[in-house]
Amino acid sequence: MSGAETVKRQEAERRAAELRREIEQHNYRYYVLDDPLVPDAEYDRLMRDLQSIEARYPELVSEDSPTQRVGGQPLEGFDEVRHRTPMLSLANAFSEDEIRQFHERVIKGLETGHADYVAEPKLDGVAISLRYEKGHLAQAATRGDGYTGEDVTANARTIAAIPLRLERHDGAPDWPASLEVRGEIYMPLAGFMAYNEKVRREGGKELVNPRNAAAGSLRQLDSRLTAKRPLAFYAYSMEAEEGMPGSHFEALQLLRAWGFPVNPEVRQVRDAEGCLAYYQDMAEKRAGLPYEID
Repeated sequence: MSGAETVKRQEAERRAAELRREIEQHNYRYYVLDDPLVPDAEYDRLMRDLQSIEARYPELVSEDSPTQRVGGQPLEGFDEVRHRTPMLSLANAFSEDEIRQFHERVIKGLETGHADYVAEPKLDGVAISLRYEKGHLAQAATRGDGYTGEDVTANARTIAAIPLRLERHDGAPDWPASLEVRGEIYMPLAGFMAYNEKVRREGGKELVNPRNAAAGSLRQLDSRLTAKRPLAFYAYSMEAEEGMPGSHFEALQLLRAWGFPVNPEVRQVRDAEGCLAYYQDMAEKRAGLPYEID
């Protein structure tokens, strides 16, 4: 390689790193803060510039580059993944009395007079476990039976709201070397309707409902098909052997600062009355939410 070619490559490497940082920042602003800085056309231009550089210098392509979300050849099947900590299902309460009884059991067990809870809507989607090693997405697995799920890493990578590489925002501390983030993959109502309108025009098969659409999209053997589906993601918990925050609410704020979207409807509430007030508030908002909830 001549001196001039070396300089060009170095400039391309610098520009590629700059574009990746800029694209990641725009992803954070869009998916986490819901406050995009640039229009879609400008974002697309940045992606095309990065794709052009990586096409010219393939050795500069990194696994966590935003251009590498979609894989190549379809899989033959999904490998099993044994969850380190079971992904248990949620219990239901069907009346105010059941909420109050639950709260009484909590404060009695904690030997305290009050209890603070974290309340958020239960999205009608698909639970997912994301494992990060040294800040890089290493594996994504479905809930399965709660103990064993399926490896859907290739498909999860196509969802732009899921970080491929963690970033620190707002003075956040370092993340644990091994981190598991759990959340919900869902299909927003606007995306669901737009997708069905498109396939109707093309004479294709419509999706039945957002929940089934999310589940079916995540289990495609060809990630290129998953990438065409308008899937989104919210994180709702984290697991780590060390570095865990003091409360669940603090954990959600930490996840947000590392680049994970967290539902904006999350609230801290106190005692059974706070839970019931939140339930009433969500019941009134339900019809206007951009996604379906249970």
